[in-house]
Amino acid sequence: MWTAAAPLAITEAHRRTLERWLRAQGTPQQVALRARIILMAADGAANNRIAGELGVSRSTIILWRNRFAAGGTGALTETAPGRGRKPSISAETIKAIVDATLQTTPPGATHWSCRTMARAQGVSPATVARIWDAHGLAPHRVRTFKLSRDPRFVEKLTDVVGLYLNPPDKAIVLCVDEKSQIQALDRTQPSLPMKRGRAGTMTHDYKRNGTTTLFAALDLLDGTVIGECHSRHRHQEFLAFLRRLDRTYPQELELHLIVDNYGTHKHPDVLKWLAAPAHARFQLHFTPTSSSWLNLVERWFRQLTTKRLRRGVFRSVPDLVAVIYAYIALNNADPKPFVWTASAEAILAKVGRCRAILETAH
Repeated sequence: MWTAAAPLAITEAHRRTLERWLRAQGTPQQVALRARIILMAADGAANNRIAGELGVSRSTIILWRNRFAAGGTGALTETAPGRGRKPSISAETIKAIVDATLQTTPPGATHWSCRTMARAQGVSPATVARIWDAHGLAPHRVRTFKLSRDPRFVEKLTDVVGLYLNPPDKAIVLCVDEKSQIQALDRTQPSLPMKRGRAGTMTHDYKRNGTTTLFAALDLLDGTVIGECHSRHRHQEFLAFLRRLDRTYPQELELHLIVDNYGTHKHPDVLKWLAAPAHARFQLHFTPTSSSWLNLVERWFRQLTTKRLRRGVFRSVPDLVAVIYAYIALNNADPKPFVWTASAEAILAKVGRCRAILETAH
């Protein structure tokens, strides 16, 4: 018979934390063992019984009961001074690797790899990988960016974001743009389908069978898309698309179009058409230059490319156009609107930080 022990006092919050540690795959084994000790003690198990079931000494049970009572769950993750595995890499070596990664490049290359850094510092590639991971360094990766130099950047940004976050009443907000030069590409040899243990294949080269341009308008409210494919990308085609929008939406609704600064959108014939009293309900809102990310239809274009175009095989332009129209119909059968959440103030603050970093770096 095990000798009964008084249950260890434990709060519900502590119990949830300990149980979460036990479920987590990344919990260190010694921490998981301590968590089991505390949970069994909280359920009233005797110290000898806990020691027997967990394969540790009775003094270990008493030690962690006392530490938990004094410091809560945080005490279970602490390692006593002088205990634990000693670091094999000195702090000086770690600092040298981090400094070299941030401030230098290897001979004949634009960035360090684990192997080149390991040779330069006299450590293993695995050690370099662990140090980079711990310091959030990834020399092999680079992200593209471009800050707009539009003198009316703040004004245009505020206008467009205002439409996203607070669209006007009795109006339709449309994100409009053109995806030009969509190529009808056919592969030079038949592709092989995916099978177990092998990815699908397609030839690296292709045959060009012509191009088309997709004019598209994404409805901000419901995510539906109106699209037209044309062989050319001129103001005449843009005017034809505007007339399509005029016919599609009820005359009593204003139409607010978010567009970029491409010359087609500002052509004198387009401006003349918009200035006519019959088209007074059209209002164009221009994104800042070099800010295509501000137009939500670009996000829809990316879906079209990744889901339907990039790996498609098109033997003619009509085949390509048919696939695009089929994708639009599929989208409109179950539309998923994009929800804009960033405020103009938050975007401007981020842009300000980027400018400050660039000025400091140069």
